[in-house]
Amino acid sequence: MKTRHGPDGIHLFDRTTGLNLLVDEVAVAQKHWATAPRQVSIALTNACDLACPFCYAPKHSATLPHSDLLKWVRELDEGGCLGVGFGGGEPTLYRRLPELCAFVSEHTQMAVTMTTHGHRWTQQLVEALAGSVNFVRVSVDGTETIYERFRGRAFADLRERVQLISDAFPVGINCVINETTVSDLPRLAALAADVNAAQLLLLPERPVAGRPGIGPDARSEMETWIRSYTGPVPLALGEGDAADLPIAEPLPLETGLRAYAHVDASGTAKRSSFSSRGQAIGPTGILDAIARLEGEAA
Repeated sequence: MKTRHGPDGIHLFDRTTGLNLLVDEVAVAQKHWATAPRQVSIALTNACDLACPFCYAPKHSATLPHSDLLKWVRELDEGGCLGVGFGGGEPTLYRRLPELCAFVSEHTQMAVTMTTHGHRWTQQLVEALAGSVNFVRVSVDGTETIYERFRGRAFADLRERVQLISDAFPVGINCVINETTVSDLPRLAALAADVNAAQLLLLPERPVAGRPGIGPDARSEMETWIRSYTGPVPLALGEGDAADLPIAEPLPLETGLRAYAHVDASGTAKRSSFSSRGQAIGPTGILDAIARLEGEAA
């Protein structure tokens, strides 16, 4: 198990099982706290073969150098980071993805997660990533015709590929919630249960590309559904999206950049993938960029 020290105590994490243990009876001196965020998401590339209207990823061409990524993941691991999440764009368009995931698995103690639209997954890719990836999140924004309207791909094809992924990896289902998809929550939950998903992550749509984001009526409908939900798949909400919903806060003192940071495909460290500001990661490394970001006004 990997051990992380922080303001809430001693956090032990097993990337293979996903088990987390917190020894909160121990007060850890600040000088011993982990210097890296608990979780870092990394957009490997801005390239994507879909064009979803609510996508927040930058549309300019950018791809992170493989050599930089190897240095950054080592640095994050040494700083106490527990996991890196590869995304994009579409991470399966990153040419050296299997090699990168294998490096993280072999040379660090961090978990490797991934967020994907799912349509490029084949048995060959599954075999290339087996043993290196700990969790795969598949973006499924609605079912049937709702999904097809947003994603421009056949839902039946997606369903087959989600099953292919879930047969090989622990899987989660992500869904952007807006006025259209909120009514599909029961069917999304049924899909998550059918593929034995470990989590259904609800992401209220953010304002982007001229779209207003989720409206108050859809948010209220989502919250009502959450309160009445009794399905077998655990629900989760994006950071900052819980509003007044009752949620567990296992690490209440580890917030902000101690908990999470994002690296975009241009090599800029940010507070989140939605942030417009950030710090370029230079020769001094990723932790220095995050420290500079911490010094900025939020």
